Amino acid sequence: MNEQYYDALLNIKTAGDQKGFNHSMHYHRYEPTPYSALEILFNTYELKSSDRVVDFGCGKGRLNFYIYHLFQATVVGIEMNERFCKEAIENRTRYMKKAKNRTDKIHFHCCLAEEYQMNPLDNRYYFFNPFSIQIFMQIINNILLSVEEFKREIELILYYPSDDYLYFLENQTSFELKEEVILPDYAHNPYEKFLIYRLVY
Repeated sequence: MNEQYYDALLNIKTAGDQKGFNHSMHYHRYEPTPYSALEILFNTYELKSSDRVVDFGCGKGRLNFYIYHLFQATVVGIEMNERFCKEAIENRTRYMKKAKNRTDKIHFHCCLAEEYQMNPLDNRYYFFNPFSIQIFMQIINNILLSVEEFKREIELILYYPSDDYLYFLENQTSFELKEEVILPDYAHNPYEKFLIYRLVY
């Protein structure tokens, strides 16, 4: 399925990668998760309408609209780039216009990921390598502090996961691998996969 198909279906504009680089080496360039990869992921990994999914480094909101379209789950996009955040909000306006859907379940916040205030209802977190291991560790610690305060089932969804992320999760946290979703290019590139981690109490 080509990239334009879903953008047209959802009445949004999310194509294109970030030109240039961020000022900080801790934040990586924006690149949306391919729709073809999302199709494969959500053929096996299901969400419920009661889930609340946080996408760190959401860019223009592709994942958010795709998830809401499929599952009607609440979606929260966190984006530090003001221009991308503005485009995500414009996409929400376009999406609602076409869907004739005045939902209050699609949210975008323009802030640094580590400054996001965890909501007690957040229970799924998505990462497509948006930042350095140092920032990732801060966010995982924020999640764990939130869970201490509000006990709930937590899962992380990692696309194209970095070795640093995996080493940290497996050796320094109580997360354990629940599911692996292999993508067609995996034979040529072992990072072409989704890993789902579950917090174990």
